[in-house]
Amino acid sequence: MPHFFIKSENVKSGYALINDEDNYKHIAKSLRSKVGEKLLLIDENKIQYETVIEQITNREITAKIETSYKSTRNLDFRLYLAQSPLRSDAQSVIIEKATELGAEAVYPILTDNCSLNKSVIEKKIAKWQRTMYEASKQCERADIPTCETYTTLDKLLQEDSFDRVIAFCERRTNLTLHSYCQNKPIKKGERVLVIIGPEGGFSDREFEFFEQNNIPMLTLGDLILKAETAVIVALGNIIYEYSNQN
Repeated sequence: MPHFFIKSENVKSGYALINDEDNYKHIAKSLRSKVGEKLLLIDENKIQYETVIEQITNREITAKIETSYKSTRNLDFRLYLAQSPLRSDAQSVIIEKATELGAEAVYPILTDNCSLNKSVIEKKIAKWQRTMYEASKQCERADIPTCETYTTLDKLLQEDSFDRVIAFCERRTNLTLHSYCQNKPIKKGERVLVIIGPEGGFSDREFEFFEQNNIPMLTLGDLILKAETAVIVALGNIIYEYSNQN
C-alpha cells in the first residue's frame, strides 16, 4: 500500500486532505491513483492512517480515514551512523539502507582517507536527504531521518552527546559485536553512534583517537567487507543483538 507523510493539521473530521505539490503529483500523476483506492498516511506525531481516496481534484486529494493507530515502525533505541562518504552510487545505497534499518541520522565524517572533499560532500547533502525521504516512504517508516552536514569525529563528539559510541575497525581488533553486547547490552532509549570508515580504512591517527576516547573497536568477523556492506551488516547486527537481549 502506498505510504505518504502528511501534517496532522490536514486531518479533520475523519478525512485527510493531501494538497502539497509533492504528494499530490506522486499520487495523482505518477501512480495515477483512482477514487476508491487505498492510501497509507502518517503524520509528524507518528499516527498512521489507513484511508480510501474519496475525491481527486486538479489540486488536492481527499481520503476517508478507515482506521488510525500509533506506528510501530521504529526502533526501541536511537541509532545513529557516522560514516566516511564514498564515491559513485555506493553512498546512495548506504543512505538508503541506513534509513531502512532505522537510523535517526547519518553524519558524513571527513576522515584522513575520505574519498570525497568537503565541497563535494556539501553539494550532495540535499540529494542524500531526498534519498532518505523516498526510502522512508517505501519502507513505511514512522519518521524521516536526517542527513547532517559534514563534520569530523572529534567535532561530532564534542557537539553531540551519545550514550555509547562504537567503531568498526577490521584488522585492529578481535572483539566481536556479539561479545561486546553480551557484556554491555544496549538499553531501551539509548543513543548509539556507530562509526564506519572509508574504503581505505582508518588512519593510525584515528585509531589513536578511538583509544584515547575509550571508543570500543569491534570486528564484524573474519571476512573483509566493502564499506557499504559493512554499514548494512553492522547496523543489522546491532538491531539483532538488541532484539535478542531484551
